[in-house]
Amino acid sequence: MDTRSYKDIRTKSGHTYHTFVVPPKDASKVTLLLVHGFPSTAHDWRNQAVFFLKAGYGVVAPDLLGHGGSDKPTNLQSYAPSKICADLVDLLNQTKIGRAVAVGHDWGSIVTSRLASYYPERFAGFAFLAGGYYPLLAGFDVKTALAFNMQNFKSELFGYWMFLAEDGAKDIVNKHLESMQSIWYTSDPALWKTVLSPAGALKPWLQADKRAPLASYITPEEKTRMLNEWRKTGLGASLNWYKVMATGLMSKDDEAVNKERLALTHPVYFAACARDHVCLAAPSTKIVRDFCPRATVDTYDTGHWVQLEAPEKLNKALLAWLETAVGK
Repeated sequence: MDTRSYKDIRTKSGHTYHTFVVPPKDASKVTLLLVHGFPSTAHDWRNQAVFFLKAGYGVVAPDLLGHGGSDKPTNLQSYAPSKICADLVDLLNQTKIGRAVAVGHDWGSIVTSRLASYYPERFAGFAFLAGGYYPLLAGFDVKTALAFNMQNFKSELFGYWMFLAEDGAKDIVNKHLESMQSIWYTSDPALWKTVLSPAGALKPWLQADKRAPLASYITPEEKTRMLNEWRKTGLGASLNWYKVMATGLMSKDDEAVNKERLALTHPVYFAACARDHVCLAAPSTKIVRDFCPRATVDTYDTGHWVQLEAPEKLNKALLAWLETAVGK
């Protein structure tokens, strides 16, 4: 991604987003709003940006609040999905982007879900990677969800949220960044079943400075680039996304979602990841099919990072969906 295409854009909320912006070469084509998750930046979309720009589409890919070169507010309210969505639509408006399709991964799937809730008229379609569509999180309680997951899936799935939401987590994470990187981008997704899914497992893993084998898409150069980026400010601010969920702010914020419009009538694409042991493919697929009547669902034999692990296959599938389901 050409660094010259990044802009620092101040939104109406007062927050500045470091954002990759390239309008479409073909004015009839949509712009992709690429929304990353944790612990990422817009750079995680590098394979998609190059591919879709070459195909004539536009790309807007911000570092979300708390990440990369964007602002890192300490006020937790700034990270509420409704506030983030307002900022992202403001970015599109300020950069004079017309028709857009939102593509979310990980936490970005929750944000993309809320873009669909609050700004359906602003988008021509929605795509979700790994994490599927989240119709409503009002009433969500993390501990209750962990117990439900254990009963129904024999795994707490996101037990690591409890640690990352703790006040002291940032010091441990920042002290063991290579350990953190290795488990998040591991070549062995099955490790997530024992290190991330159970509550209480991630903290001692990091404190012991354990290392998992890195995935091949994290080259030595990419490993160094990522660690250097993290070391500039640490990952503390990005952990606010977990606090939003653990404190109940996500639940409270979602009370504003129109419960009469939970079904998405837009074209929807979902990339389910068969070897993702946190965002399980089967239940996520069921929700997408139940709430998105115009959904296209593909299952990839990858872990969580499908856009990095299988970029060519994903890009071709997204392009076919854009051309057939969304149109120019």
